[in-house]
Amino acid sequence: MFRITDYPLLAFVVSFFLLWLALRFGGGPLARRWKGADGANENFNLVLSTTLTLLGLLIAFTFSMAVSRYDQRKGLEAEEANAIGTEYVRAALLPAPESARVRALLKDYVQQRVHFYTTDSPGPIPEVDARTMQLQNEMWSLVVGVAATNPQPMVALAVSGMNDVLNSQGYAQAALWNRIPRAAWILMLTIAILSHVLVGFRARDLQAERVLLLALPLAMSISFCLIADIDSPRRGVILVEPRNLMSLAESLGTP
Repeated sequence: MFRITDYPLLAFVVSFFLLWLALRFGGGPLARRWKGADGANENFNLVLSTTLTLLGLLIAFTFSMAVSRYDQRKGLEAEEANAIGTEYVRAALLPAPESARVRALLKDYVQQRVHFYTTDSPGPIPEVDARTMQLQNEMWSLVVGVAATNPQPMVALAVSGMNDVLNSQGYAQAALWNRIPRAAWILMLTIAILSHVLVGFRARDLQAERVLLLALPLAMSISFCLIADIDSPRRGVILVEPRNLMSLAESLGTP
């Protein structure tokens, strides 16, 4: 499903255009219709300051949500690399043929996980997911088959480690789906548009400062762009780089 927040630059352009229109509407058609209103009265200033304060709180809250989700994705990437590396070592507890096979599958698996993080387009993702699931099934079948015929504590460690590998991938996938809710974006944009209408209405007589007033929608749009960039897992500048997985792949000799 298309999400405009998956494209930070597009979110910047659209939000700036909408906020600029709101600013012009407040200082143009709305001001001409309500000529008798006094934009400098105490009640209006109270409403304006309250709206801007609420907008600032919403931006700060949404930014905090985006950062926490970004940190979660980074932490889970490190945990996934640790789980794969641990299972690679524990594979030595299996009989020689199965051990070699599991280690070969783990090398392929870690490469697929690197592709999962570094692919910036959703197109190849289904192929990566399909290959990942296939490898998971093969590895799990191998360790479970050994455990069924040779139920020893050392083999159980390998089974437990493989379980951690599978779980870590599921947690990473869930974190990737854990985005800022659309309702939060809609609420923040609505308050932003309302505040810009009020600011435009308040400054309707300050023709010389119209250019300076563009700083407000510009600053808000940059904030929206930054939040969208942090929240987007595949597009933008601020992305989770799978350094731990790439380091693991290099240490395992994966090409």
